[in-house]
Amino acid sequence: MPQAPLDLAEALIRLGRIKHDEADLDVVLSNIASVAKETIPGTAEVSVTLIQGSEAYTAAHTGDLALKLDEWQYELGRGPCLDAATTGTAMLVPDMTAESRWPEWAARAYAAGAASSLSIGLPIQEAMVGALNIYGTAPRVFDRVIDLAQALAAHAAIALANVQLYESTATLAQQMQAAMQSRAVIEQAKGIIMGQRRCTADEAFAILARVSQDSNRKLREVAESLVERASKGPRE
Repeated sequence: MPQAPLDLAEALIRLGRIKHDEADLDVVLSNIASVAKETIPGTAEVSVTLIQGSEAYTAAHTGDLALKLDEWQYELGRGPCLDAATTGTAMLVPDMTAESRWPEWAARAYAAGAASSLSIGLPIQEAMVGALNIYGTAPRVFDRVIDLAQALAAHAAIALANVQLYESTATLAQQMQAAMQSRAVIEQAKGIIMGQRRCTADEAFAILARVSQDSNRKLREVAESLVERASKGPRE
């Protein structure tokens, strides 16, 4: 299929346009599903399964058929998307009517209008795995496009990992900023106590800690209250 390399190149360009600082995980997954549907010949619908711990769910899908086929697998506890996600490999169902590994699911899928499927594992991070699920309405449409699907899935996994990394970094930055703000207000409170009681910094901190313990409030909250009262000045 001579058109495949061009299709893949365009797909990778589209995936590369995702700005990780502007798009959340849901947006990235939806883009991946849409790109896969437009890129892989024979595709009717696409979904993305994510598994975190023992919880599996469909994080993105291009149509109701894909969502149904995924959810039936979650109900049964077995299926190609689950096996692809947990093993990180490709699971091909060339013909639903001849499928023996997941016969109950395949029979339901065929009755719903799916004749074939291909699931590619997406190794996202240690705590989360996933699969790109591609469904066709005709049999054997994915037999010769597994390499194409795997190449697309590999780049999709990189995009997902980058988003996860950005989100983790952003969270860490927020936590560090909050910690710095807490430290700043505690230092302010210590300065107020030192000025009022003519004590050392250590003694001022000990006073704050004692009030925190006695009132069962966080040290930062005690410091904030003291700073707020001081900023208002003495009541007239």
